[in-house]
Amino acid sequence: MQSPAVTVNGRSIPLDGTTPHTTALDWLRTQGLVGCKEGCAEGECGACSVLVARPGRTTPTRWTALNACLVPVAALAGQELVTAEGLGTPDALHPVQREMAERGGSQCGYCTPGFVCSMAAEYYRADRAPAAASDGHGGGGPDHLHGPNGFDLHALSGNLCRCTGYRPIRDAAFALGAPEDDDLLAARRSQPPPEVPATRVAADGAEFVRPSGLAEALTLLAERPEALLVAGCTDWGVDVNLRGQRAPLVVAIDQLPELRGFAVTDSAVEIGAALSLSEVEERLAGRLPLLDQVFPQFASRLIRNGATIGGNLGTGSPIGDTTPALLALEATVVLASLDGQREVELADYFTGYRRSVRRADEVIRAVRVPLPPAGLAAFHKVAKRRFDDISSVAIAFALDVRGGVVRRARIGLGGVAATPVRARATEEALTDRPWDADTVREAAAVLAGEGTPLDDHRSSAAYRSAMLGQALHRLFAENPTPSEVGA
Repeated sequence: MQSPAVTVNGRSIPLDGTTPHTTALDWLRTQGLVGCKEGCAEGECGACSVLVARPGRTTPTRWTALNACLVPVAALAGQELVTAEGLGTPDALHPVQREMAERGGSQCGYCTPGFVCSMAAEYYRADRAPAAASDGHGGGGPDHLHGPNGFDLHALSGNLCRCTGYRPIRDAAFALGAPEDDDLLAARRSQPPPEVPATRVAADGAEFVRPSGLAEALTLLAERPEALLVAGCTDWGVDVNLRGQRAPLVVAIDQLPELRGFAVTDSAVEIGAALSLSEVEERLAGRLPLLDQVFPQFASRLIRNGATIGGNLGTGSPIGDTTPALLALEATVVLASLDGQREVELADYFTGYRRSVRRADEVIRAVRVPLPPAGLAAFHKVAKRRFDDISSVAIAFALDVRGGVVRRARIGLGGVAATPVRARATEEALTDRPWDADTVREAAAVLAGEGTPLDDHRSSAAYRSAMLGQALHRLFAENPTPSEVGA
């Protein structure tokens, strides 16, 4: 196994002497690349964002923005990074840097390098194209989140600014044209990203291992049940930074080919557990409308570029946003070990707070969602911010309504119990009943009592209960005569 190194701004830098828990952010700053900043150390501010060469769908390589504060640099061994310093120089600004400067998008400058990297990832998105319609808001795009140049402002949803405000940053984003013919980073997209090598980094009594394949990973888990599995590190990175956790053995599974599959049959969609949420969204291409509603509300694009469905389920968190939707979609979890594979209903997967039926020697290989999906689907997330926030309550609905009657109802809830749960009493109260105001009123009263809502710093038990009941009223108000797709 060769000595690990990371290519940064075109220069290969060895990881000699680096500890397994050193974040990419801290490591970059030791290399003198101090444009990358720590603002929150939990993936909420984007001051640390960098570009990573990842496999693309329409081009061999796609420049992907990630939070450097969450990812251990060992997880980037063999890969290719670009920081704000690698985009341009004071004498030759990158187009993104130039637009930010000329349109007043930078004041104190602390957050600016992170904004520039996130903006550059969207600038280099191969399928970004000028919009055809005006939004009526002065942006020239189909809505206020898309510019006339096709720029999607969701790309910046994980970047926070406390000085300049967002109008000049939006102006800079919407003023960007297409990359020039001699743009080296644009040309780089035509070549595949580096192959991610097997990696082992050990220091200070801890070890980081990237196995070469699933078989090696499963063997390691069988031998070392205390091993901690990581994929996008969006949860574990917070534990490292804010709680000082130091696992003795970390096993990275995000690049295992066996966990990155995607398949669609007449009866189901199978989603590889190690695909990032951004990759899942792109591959689904609207096949599961309920998840289409989840993705824009799941943290930020920066987080979705790293976070995985397998990771969301693996942590067992009761407030993971994908879980209520997957419960409503009646998903199953495929678990792999040296003994083989087993498939578990997601509704039976969780056993307690951050606990599940997954054994220490097992890996989540994939999630399966049956087809066709229900005709009426909705995801309601109650949080203090519209984007980049944790749910107080999350409710996912998947209903089949035929002839004005609810023939089948599946409802997933998050944030109302020690685990994500199915609202089975409410499902029963809706099934074989007319889809009308009387049914909804009675079922909403049942839904308000589902789970075991608790008081915490995000909201009170009474508020959570009220939001549960209100969600069904809202669903009916928005869909009094729902489509019978999926019937």
